Amino acid sequence: MLFGRKNRKPIKIVDKQIKNWKYAVCGYCSTGCTLEVGLNNEGKPVSSRGMGSAHVNRGKLCIKGIFEHELSSSAGRGDEPLIREKTHEEFRPVGWDGALDHMALEIKRVQEKYGRDSVAIVSTGQLLTEEFYTLGKLVRGVIGTNNYDGNTTLCMASAVSGYKRSFGSDGPPGCYDDFDSTHCLIAFGSNLPEQHPIIYWRLKEALEKRKFPLIVVDPRVTMLAQFADIHLPITPGTDLVLLNALAHVILKEGLQDRGYIEAHCNDFEDFEKTVEQYDPASAAKVCGIDEDMIRHVARIYANAPSAMSIWTMGINQSTHGSDGVCGINNLNLITGNIGVAGGTSLSITGQCNAMGTREWSSCSGLPGYRMLEKPRHRREVADFWGIDEEFFPAKRGLQQTDIFPAIESGQIKALWIVATNPLTSMPNQPRIKKALQKLEFMVVQDIYRDCETVDYAHLYLPAASWGEKEGVQTNSERRVNIVRKFIEPPGKSKPDFWIFNQLAKRFDNGKKIKFPDTTSEIFDEMKQLSKGDGRTLDISGMSHDLIEKHKGLQWPMRENQETGDQRLYSDGIYPTANGRANLMAMHYVENNETPDKQFPFWLNSGRVIEHFHTRTKTGKLGNLNKFSPTPYMEINPDAARELGISSMQYVRLVSKRGDAIVMVQPTHRVPRDMVFIPMHYHDCVNRLSLGLLDPYSRQPAFKQCAVRIEDIDQSEAAQLNVERRAF
Repeated sequence: MLFGRKNRKPIKIVDKQIKNWKYAVCGYCSTGCTLEVGLNNEGKPVSSRGMGSAHVNRGKLCIKGIFEHELSSSAGRGDEPLIREKTHEEFRPVGWDGALDHMALEIKRVQEKYGRDSVAIVSTGQLLTEEFYTLGKLVRGVIGTNNYDGNTTLCMASAVSGYKRSFGSDGPPGCYDDFDSTHCLIAFGSNLPEQHPIIYWRLKEALEKRKFPLIVVDPRVTMLAQFADIHLPITPGTDLVLLNALAHVILKEGLQDRGYIEAHCNDFEDFEKTVEQYDPASAAKVCGIDEDMIRHVARIYANAPSAMSIWTMGINQSTHGSDGVCGINNLNLITGNIGVAGGTSLSITGQCNAMGTREWSSCSGLPGYRMLEKPRHRREVADFWGIDEEFFPAKRGLQQTDIFPAIESGQIKALWIVATNPLTSMPNQPRIKKALQKLEFMVVQDIYRDCETVDYAHLYLPAASWGEKEGVQTNSERRVNIVRKFIEPPGKSKPDFWIFNQLAKRFDNGKKIKFPDTTSEIFDEMKQLSKGDGRTLDISGMSHDLIEKHKGLQWPMRENQETGDQRLYSDGIYPTANGRANLMAMHYVENNETPDKQFPFWLNSGRVIEHFHTRTKTGKLGNLNKFSPTPYMEINPDAARELGISSMQYVRLVSKRGDAIVMVQPTHRVPRDMVFIPMHYHDCVNRLSLGLLDPYSRQPAFKQCAVRIEDIDQSEAAQLNVERRAF
């Protein structure tokens, strides 16, 4: 008997005529997968493959990494600088000298007229670390504005703030190998299978070898929640209540690690008094988790020989994001789960090099985790660069989410945007559009000419992309890895560090400070700055070649070390004034926008596996975009039935700030009073989002706001989407 088609054609593997393979690290998420790009006889990238001997991914790639080589030939690339006097005029080509001369003159004009801080610069998590360092040197040491930040404020600022408050310094203390030795894992607002598939594979492999409890805290039944032993469908924005209640149970039942607390923690008494008020019965009414389940989870976590917590945007993107991170750190500190195998508080970062900008960009201070607020740090860097330390401000200026309101108020007159797309990524999008129209001068530096934010620019600078330049990135476990150049950038586009170097020459301080010509030389300079003084962020034992040899090295890695340290704080000593970690006593303050009669649905947002951030990359790759080409929303089938809407129908979502047209996808993954929209689409979810800011991190609350659903004429829906994209 024959099964299947009678004339089945055999599967054929196409010979892509690969001549050689080039070493690289993936440029999408923060996992840090090592890969190789195959070049054909013409030197064209035609394939990507994971490296089996790489520690992070062990030969595996997700769908984005598999097709990453296609970026070099993707549509919409910019290949020459463009200039115009007014934003409603057509761009005209200009040479690099003309573009950078004009840019320098405009920055100087604005600063002379309105003051040094009237110019703002917003960077990214997509540059190479050497480029972050060079941009920081240019901004802090040459241009001199204090209003400088990266788009990582939108994703990782709460993690940074929480680590600093709890431990005295930024830097994830754990590593991926902790999955192999932990006895319990809680994932807060983290959907690894779609956000970080290879990290999920590492977790899944560990679970197959040695079963341990997996607990997922998320309002939505994500893919990770479906695989979990326990799913806690928390009320959006109330994570701190749950965390305080878990700590309450642990202390009340004597499950804490008293020895660790006494030896290594500050402020236990204040912390104990605060969590005393968060008994499970009271907490359950706020966070929506049954009181007995709160007790059950607390006992599992505290009784495990080692336990770890991970989180992504579900914690960070909240008005309580920094407190939530501190709450997770509290949980691990009182159970002694910091700096030990299988015990950690591990943030899973968003962008490929968000850690690089945290470490070396000088956005929040000065390079190498130095602080503007410390005179000694200002003096160290000023002496190293060869400028007057008085040129540095004494404290940090505005962060990204405060820069745009400062444009509205007239405080900011000129803006330079580097490799980020705020017209899709920022909350309350209509407000951002109006703000950009008020600028006297705006520069957008990006690999893509068709990036939405370019439409509001006076000057466009075309940058080289991944694989068209060489340098390092740092992943979520502090592993530094290298991208080797394997193809030339198109047309007249240039590497970002080249653009920074050339612009520096047009300022007085740029003639005093040395700007190396190669990323290898830049890395050597960073190594010198990382040395000594017991610095945690020490990369002095690394080099580009050594990084490639080991397929990534973790910091700290000091001179004469053969490899880096897997974990931070294993000795129980923290970079605080007295060497002890801080237990943070924090009360929950209800300030979320919650559903009501007029806007009865929670709006939640997140990622899908085939897209990355604002789709400037993945939206152009057919093998990725074909899976999710259209904005859609998940809605509970019961809610859809009650509203009379069905699968594949278009509806209008309305909040107090704007509206968006989306396609309906009924699913039981969301509760009756919630809808979910992927974050990636222009003129979609961030037309609706509220964006209230965390008071410590200034990170927006993307995931807690209220909407209603309205009917729309189906024949007009697609046209409305086209018109909005063209606006």
